[in-house]
Amino acid sequence: MSDFIQLEDWMLGLLEKFTPAQRRKLTQQWTRTLRQSQQKRIQQQLNPDGSPYEARKPQKRDKKGRVKRKMFTKIRTARYLKTKATPDMAEVSFSNSRIERIAATHQYGLREKLGKRGPVVKYPQRRLLGMNMANIENIQKIVLDFLSEY
Repeated sequence: MSDFIQLEDWMLGLLEKFTPAQRRKLTQQWTRTLRQSQQKRIQQQLNPDGSPYEARKPQKRDKKGRVKRKMFTKIRTARYLKTKATPDMAEVSFSNSRIERIAATHQYGLREKLGKRGPVVKYPQRRLLGMNMANIENIQKIVLDFLSEY
């Protein structure tokens, strides 16, 4: 969390010199880059710290015994993983309440009931969204490139 505070302090003085339209353009670039990195990381089934997701319980398998599809194939798409950019804020989040609930269950390792009469299951924590040093370095590079244009 201190990385966010350091990043915010570093950029605050620089960004006050720009108009709101210029800041919005910059935050749009951030969010696009951040969403792409989050999608790639989710596709690779990795937490922000680089550790792999805890494997899920066996489900549908092919003839060799492997799981047929990876987790989170749909929710990592741009349809569900949305960006929001204003002059003062950049946000990457999930779009609708159903997807938000699914993502939060996995993000925080919560319990959820399976179906109306099904059992309550405790999911392992799988960090879908999160920042790492590579993301922070990319944002710093975007800011420096943006500053060099003006």
